[in-house]
Amino acid sequence: MAEDKFILYDIPSKDGASCWSLNPWKTRLALNFKGIDYKTQWVEYPDIEPLLKSFGLPPQPDEPRPWTLPTARFPQDGSYVMESRAIADEIEKRYPAPEWPSLRLDDPAVERAKAHLRPTAGALMPVILPQVPRVILSEYSAEYFWRTRAEAFGMPLVEWAAKEGGEDGEKAWERSRAGFAEVAEALRETEGPFYLGETVSYADFIFVGFLHFLKRAVGEKDFERLKEWPEIIALYEACGKWLERDSH
Repeated sequence: MAEDKFILYDIPSKDGASCWSLNPWKTRLALNFKGIDYKTQWVEYPDIEPLLKSFGLPPQPDEPRPWTLPTARFPQDGSYVMESRAIADEIEKRYPAPEWPSLRLDDPAVERAKAHLRPTAGALMPVILPQVPRVILSEYSAEYFWRTRAEAFGMPLVEWAAKEGGEDGEKAWERSRAGFAEVAEALRETEGPFYLGETVSYADFIFVGFLHFLKRAVGEKDFERLKEWPEIIALYEACGKWLERDSH
């Protein structure tokens, strides 16, 4: 008998189980927005690859980590889909408008929001990444994270972070300012608070997923730096009700 609920496979935090990572948040926000009944299965970092292989999922080509979360299991036929955009496409197909609210995946705003991640999230990775194993992950996953990122960067993660972002991270924060200003300018093109004005879309979940990840990693005090751009805070707060469900 097929499982009667959508299953979201996500990475737990050290507090037991709560969503924190950017890409799983994209999927979770979409599910919460659409009102789809789902449950979460938590998977620690070292267990992701063997679990997804057991589902028969092929590796993602040209990716440093070929098996990743989020992954989803659809109740209609028990099929598995890996990667947040692929999951969003399948969600929209299986839970279409008008019965379910649309994610508006074809709107140009979606690609625009993706582009906005590069100068913001990309710039702040030296600040964010060391905080993931320090303050978010369990000891089991943290060891994996430190090791695999050191392998990827060719040096310990803290050394890479200091080199790229400055000893105190200020170089990274300064580098991100132009990107956040660009996002704020885009949001000012409508009356807001969303990318499409009063209409919610997947574009919002792409950027708000990053904002929530950033807040979890750096803490409230550093997150308050974004108050320089009220439009960004307004977008984040407007999506607050879809951020509430983060632990099941």
